[in-house]
Amino acid sequence: MADTDLPQLYLVTPPQVELSTFPDQLARTLDAVEIACLRLELATRDEDAIARAADACREVAHARDVAFVITDHVLMVERLGLDGVHFTDGARHVRKTRKDLGKDAIVGAFCAASRHDGLTAGEQGADYVSFGPVGTTGLGDGTAAERELFDWWSQMIEVPVVAEGALTEAVVRDFSPVTDFFSLGEEIWTAEDPVAALTALAAARH
Repeated sequence: MADTDLPQLYLVTPPQVELSTFPDQLARTLDAVEIACLRLELATRDEDAIARAADACREVAHARDVAFVITDHVLMVERLGLDGVHFTDGARHVRKTRKDLGKDAIVGAFCAASRHDGLTAGEQGADYVSFGPVGTTGLGDGTAAERELFDWWSQMIEVPVVAEGALTEAVVRDFSPVTDFFSLGEEIWTAEDPVAALTALAAARH
């Protein structure tokens, strides 16, 4: 964690990016607030579109020493010069991917609200485990990752933990003492001014 001991910020791209404008917006965002890691998470399954977006975002991220990972598409990591992969389905692929990509790659796993999945991912070599949603959302099946899970994890487990999903300033304030990272995406990109939204959420850490 950072010297200040505040949770670090982990930024997720919007599900769709316009390559004529997004790299500049991303650069402004990364320049405004210190970001530890950027994740490419696009809705499209078009390989060319993903590769083009990855190239554009990688240039912006790496110019600022920000690690850059991609969601699920493990085959694209080495080909596109990315730093690692984030799995949305828990621990299923962590062991094999750690072996395939080597010890220096970042391998993360989203484990919803499952302590068991999180522990399994950690045992199999994940660099971090993310739980969510931590805020209130009408999406999904209504399962939330409770503060108690983060509290237990931060006291008992050394693998860094990420809080994500429906973050608000109040949620950030509440979870700051018990998480290592906050993952932000839609919370800022849907705002009229993403940099202002990010700055406000970052300021809510304590």
